[in-house]
Amino acid sequence: KLGNMKVSLSLFWAAFLIKQVVGEYGMAHFSDKGQSKGKDYCIFFNSQWARLPQDLNKASRLEIFDLVPSVLCSLSEVPEGGFLNRIPMVMRGNCTFYEKVRLAQLNGAKGLLIVSKNRLTPPAGNKTQYEEIDIPVALLSYTDMLDISKGREVAMYAPNEPVLDYNMVIIFLMAVGTVAIGGYWAGSKDMKKRYMKHKRDDSAEKQDEETVDVTPIMICVFVVMCCSMLVLLYFFYDHLVYVIIVIFCLASSVGLYSCLWPFVRRLPFGRCRIPENNLPYCHKRPQVRMLLLSAFCVGVSVAWGVFRNQDQWAWVLQDALGIAFCLYMLKTIRLPTFKACTMLLVTLFIYDVFFVFITPLFTKSGESIMVEVAAGPSDSSTHEKLPMVLKVPRLNSSPLALCDRPFSLLGFGDILVPGLLVAYCHRFDILMQSSRFYFLACTIGYGIGLLITFVALALMQMGQPALLYLVPCTLLSSLAVALWRKELPLFWTGSGFVEPMTNPETSRMMFMSCSCHFLFCTHRILMELFMFVTTISYKHFGALG
Repeated sequence: KLGNMKVSLSLFWAAFLIKQVVGEYGMAHFSDKGQSKGKDYCIFFNSQWARLPQDLNKASRLEIFDLVPSVLCSLSEVPEGGFLNRIPMVMRGNCTFYEKVRLAQLNGAKGLLIVSKNRLTPPAGNKTQYEEIDIPVALLSYTDMLDISKGREVAMYAPNEPVLDYNMVIIFLMAVGTVAIGGYWAGSKDMKKRYMKHKRDDSAEKQDEETVDVTPIMICVFVVMCCSMLVLLYFFYDHLVYVIIVIFCLASSVGLYSCLWPFVRRLPFGRCRIPENNLPYCHKRPQVRMLLLSAFCVGVSVAWGVFRNQDQWAWVLQDALGIAFCLYMLKTIRLPTFKACTMLLVTLFIYDVFFVFITPLFTKSGESIMVEVAAGPSDSSTHEKLPMVLKVPRLNSSPLALCDRPFSLLGFGDILVPGLLVAYCHRFDILMQSSRFYFLACTIGYGIGLLITFVALALMQMGQPALLYLVPCTLLSSLAVALWRKELPLFWTGSGFVEPMTNPETSRMMFMSCSCHFLFCTHRILMELFMFVTTISYKHFGALG
């Protein structure tokens, strides 16, 4: 009993201390004296010191007193006359936030801006300190400080940000559309392969129809690779991020080719073949239109790679390449039984929950490994982001978009993992001639799961592991149809339409392809989906200022 009491008390104090250091994003509006127009900069503050007004017009405009590089930890750093009705701007470090803000308040300051070269963390204190201080204190990034000219006024405020953004509708349509089209395409291709496989005479088309059946051993390998890569990215992000960008460029160009080729091969021109040669990949004399399409797909991929940081339009290319890649993987990877589907989805369900909710207990920053990797570490020297997501810019005009939160994200894994089950359901529909009951039920289940994810994001105001909601919705919806139609034994084993692969080389190559996908893509990244959380909790007992 005593041990249980100690555990309970520890959990209570942990929760209490976490609650104490909740931070919020706000804005610091800098302008010239006497001028209303100026420029906004992102700040991070703790409302338990003092709240900020929600409207810029209600915020007090006060003169900035630039004390950088002073850290304001002793009276000797306070200038003669103090900070009467001004807001000092000092560097972070050497003493606690409380010592800085107390010194500023005692000398007449109406607020305090602390410049940080590191990650913006909530300025922490305790209940007694919060009651003593009645001026706002906020953190400002060092980069923003360098952009601010001297002798200016500042007004600090915290505008309300809409909980939901209209870009979620776009992400919802892209995700559900990709899952539905990919699942339908995979089933149709499987049916075509079964009934028309003897009518092909083009080797490229044969290669296009090849698939790989995922076995339980493969699933175990995939999950181990996912965990290993995620941990490696957490510790060696700056080195591995470029490797993943290159892999994305290569894989997405293949996916784009796979999606466009069914349309291009219907064109009445470009069917002539190139002359005989000994060039790699060209010695089989491919058609001219195949080479032109390959060049186009590689060009689109390279264009994204070069201009990937152009936020105004590069996201369109990334989403197009990402959707093409997801469609390609959905029609290439095949789960042969509902048993395999269940094993894969449940295993990655546990993986997702663990890396989002459990890993914060082991990291110094208190952030989950999943969120850190998906958002990109704040101390990253490259400032690169992983490309394995669908991203759509926020459509609202909130000033808080400046706080490095201009996009909403959805990871490829949240499309591909449930999408493989949708594809299996469509193939089973074709086998049983069930008017696509399974396919429609699973697709609707996916849409409902995604909507539940959005609701959870809005209510909890923190990143969510999407598979936490998608896996139950898709598995239960397809399982319900199987029970209703009394076809569960057949549905569970996939009996009647699973054909073993006979080409060892194909199996090896497709296994490598699948491994690369699961290695880099099943990182959910939803959290961040609306990744930039308005309230961040850190497990610190009282940080240095």
